[in-house]
Amino acid sequence: MEFRPLGNTDVKVSAICLGTMTWGEQNTEADAHQQLDMALDHGVNFIDTAEMYPVPPMAATVGRTEEYIGTWLAARSNREKVILATKVAGPAPSMTWIRHGEGRLDRANIIAALEGSLKRLQTDYIDLYQLHWPDRNTNFFGQLGYRHEADEAMTPIEDTLAVLADCVAAGKIRYIGLSNETPWGTMRFLELARTHGYPRVVSVQNPYSLLNRTYEVGMAEVSLREQCGLLAYSPMAFGLLSGKYENGARPPEGRITKFARFDRYSNPQALSATTAYVNLARQHGLSPAQMALAFVTQQPFVTSNIIGATTLDQLKENLDSASLRLSSAVLTEIEAIHTRIPNPAP
Repeated sequence: MEFRPLGNTDVKVSAICLGTMTWGEQNTEADAHQQLDMALDHGVNFIDTAEMYPVPPMAATVGRTEEYIGTWLAARSNREKVILATKVAGPAPSMTWIRHGEGRLDRANIIAALEGSLKRLQTDYIDLYQLHWPDRNTNFFGQLGYRHEADEAMTPIEDTLAVLADCVAAGKIRYIGLSNETPWGTMRFLELARTHGYPRVVSVQNPYSLLNRTYEVGMAEVSLREQCGLLAYSPMAFGLLSGKYENGARPPEGRITKFARFDRYSNPQALSATTAYVNLARQHGLSPAQMALAFVTQQPFVTSNIIGATTLDQLKENLDSASLRLSSAVLTEIEAIHTRIPNPAP
């Protein structure tokens, strides 16, 4: 397993990060513990979760994923062996079960969210505390166009950084990160840290895959020049790039089969591109899943690639992608497909 610096810190995280958003919905507590054990056995030291997990988010299950990680940490007594990342939810009026749907990234909400996560995770500190999505109207979660609202209500970024600074000073957070963020937002956080002495963001967790390479436009340069690397989520496009949904297949336990809300990658262009990538992998004797993951992992702006699985066999295959380095011939053919069908599912 390769280890890479987390931003400008001296912390080294594995190039593969274990994602957890299915735990508590598609996976049991025992499943979660088995996945964690396997990941660590394969050299992974980086675990990512969120206060709102599992997904799809529901009042009955919110926080359950963190609880499963907490019981594993308590049972294994190995907190010092993992770099633990979680996230505070931003404004979400529909999710009334998270702080009554307010979810502003202000002092009261961040303190409440952090204390809840610490309790569920059974730890007294978080290595990387991330803002799950911005506290402003911008283009994230698949929205490409930006629609400006001059008079919108939003928590000033300075206020958010001030409370995070206090949490760092209190020893409850080591580092801070962003998620679903834009170039403007990332640079604004970095600039305020420079001018006011606030903690500096060390990572951005955004979607990135063969079907969605929009991060390369603007954000990749920010990551490299500012030492604020990408933690890539959805590198398999909800499993589409594994090939298991080819020709209209809908395996009973597949996420897209079980939850229609995740079917945003199934437009005609995305399906055509997926077929091309799956065929390319097979022509070169590669697992489609491993080719898709290796492409993400070897990008120079990527700090860590967040993988997820619902079975141990899937997890093993995904973990083994860490040792795959794609050839120049494969990369050339990937670029040809991307040129023909660019970013079909952002």
